[in-house]
Amino acid sequence: MRVLVTNDDGIDSEGLISLKRAIAAVGDVVVIAPDHNWSAAGHTKTMHKPLRVTKVTLPDGDHGFACDGTPSDCVALSMLGLAGERPSLVVSGINKGVNLGGDITYSGTVAAAMESVVNGVPAIAVSVPAFREWRFEAAAEFAAKLSRLLLSTGFPPDALLNVNVPALPADEIQGVEITRLGKRIYRDRLIERQDPFGRSYYWIGGDEPTGNAEEGTDIWALANNRISVTPIHMDLTNHPLIEQLKGWKLAL
Repeated sequence: MRVLVTNDDGIDSEGLISLKRAIAAVGDVVVIAPDHNWSAAGHTKTMHKPLRVTKVTLPDGDHGFACDGTPSDCVALSMLGLAGERPSLVVSGINKGVNLGGDITYSGTVAAAMESVVNGVPAIAVSVPAFREWRFEAAAEFAAKLSRLLLSTGFPPDALLNVNVPALPADEIQGVEITRLGKRIYRDRLIERQDPFGRSYYWIGGDEPTGNAEEGTDIWALANNRISVTPIHMDLTNHPLIEQLKGWKLAL
């Protein structure tokens, strides 16, 4: 089985290399990743300029491909045959920072997995909750085990797994929870500054997001030092509202 490993932190990210090494024990790995950081890129696709791809040597001596496009572009290129055989699975990560609740709509890591699902190939997105001192070992090991299960037992091609692993040694992690998306609380604020010419420019800043740690959610699992595994599909329909809207008898 061929497995595509990609990310949104860029081809040089330590998380990517840790993931690639672990997944190599599962199948034939190809790495196609952005040539720079695309964090919070969302599910974007390059349509109005050419994509440049460079063959690179990874820190472990193997070869990969660096693309100047988005994480979604990297997956699309693989699906269209850039590196030969179409992958049977896409694993995206290991992301530096969590992807919980509403984060998945912003995340380039999850967007790469979504692009895989759009192409009918199941995917895993893997993240760890840290911004400075990262531990990837447990996340990489768990991603490899999960990948092996998906490939051996089968998995719906219209679904992905969003995985968040505590940045702890494996023996300190308190188990695995199958979860639903929680409610993130964003504390953004507008920061206005002046350039040397007196013109205003802006940063969207603020404190790190928090969330409601309701039991059963991905936020709760991580708060309790547990691995969170959340199944995600691309059907965004609010099904309970369909009958209500029909009752409105809408017309021009």
